[in-house]
Amino acid sequence: MATADDIQRALEGVKEPLFNRTLGELGLIGTIDKPLLGRPKARLLIPVPNYPYRAELTQRVEEVLGGRAEIETSVIDDDARTGLMTRLRDAAGPRVGQSGSPTRVIAISSGKGGVGKSSVTTNLAVALIGRGRTVGVIDADIWGFSIPRMLGVSHQPVVIDQSIIPPVARGVKAMSMDYFVPEDKAVVWRGPMLHKAIEQFLTDVFWDSPDYLLVDMPPGTGDIAISMSQFLPRAQVLLVTTPQPTAQRVARRAALMADTVNQEVMGVVENMSWFTADDGKRYELFGQGGGAVLAEEIGVPLLAQIPLLVEMRKGADHGLPVAMAAPGSEAALAFDALADQVEQRRPRVRSHPQLVIKG
Repeated sequence: MATADDIQRALEGVKEPLFNRTLGELGLIGTIDKPLLGRPKARLLIPVPNYPYRAELTQRVEEVLGGRAEIETSVIDDDARTGLMTRLRDAAGPRVGQSGSPTRVIAISSGKGGVGKSSVTTNLAVALIGRGRTVGVIDADIWGFSIPRMLGVSHQPVVIDQSIIPPVARGVKAMSMDYFVPEDKAVVWRGPMLHKAIEQFLTDVFWDSPDYLLVDMPPGTGDIAISMSQFLPRAQVLLVTTPQPTAQRVARRAALMADTVNQEVMGVVENMSWFTADDGKRYELFGQGGGAVLAEEIGVPLLAQIPLLVEMRKGADHGLPVAMAAPGSEAALAFDALADQVEQRRPRVRSHPQLVIKG
């Protein structure tokens, strides 16, 4: 028969899904009662009444305890909730975007829509998670949000002590306007409201200092891009284009934008590079060479070429990144290679714009 100390030690190492910290670190283990007869009763403390991860947490605890105790849950009070968030904010250190923050911010950008920025963002995030990194994603395409669906997010954000805790899917924390806009409504906003929304995604959301914060940028170089450059001045930029020369020429403007606001362009990703048929032959449906031309033109490396894959398209519609929809495929391996490149290319210290565009 397990003792109360045995159960306490087992519970202390269980990861709580919302914060991805152990119950011991969070102080969310309540009383452990040991009756004269029957199994002990372990009480777990949950942070909010509408806690969306109750079933997942209970399953994790049951797997660890192996039936050695009955599990009950109770909600912490307001004072304990405030104390929890105070401890977490103190432990997290400087907020993302502030001086001293350890988080690498990478803006996934392009000059136009339809090149697959959201797909690149989602699959790169999951590839980085596969390397043991902690990753957050901001869906900054306020009008055309798609990140939650691609990741398979199934919960709404949780608000604790005036902090928004982003939902987690595939290990990735994701923040998007998708959570706040009904299906039958459009986002009809102008500059000041867009600026405020982006500010709240950074200041009101508790990101907990992830290793990476990926920002899925909207197309173009308008209000949101300008706001992001103000809030995240040290962000690196990953340019996404397709092999098509037209897409390459437009993506060049995103590079000019990054240089204007003194952000480092890390490299280029060419998406939809080819389709491999059942006979093994490659078909370059959107032309060829656009990524390489853009990379040479702005003086940065071509970091990856991502092929078209039917399973990746289907997976995106059902919340399955390519690492799960088609593990070991050309596309999955391409994102693994891209994650390796991102890991290696730490930000440079820049005091003034250095990008030189040919032509």
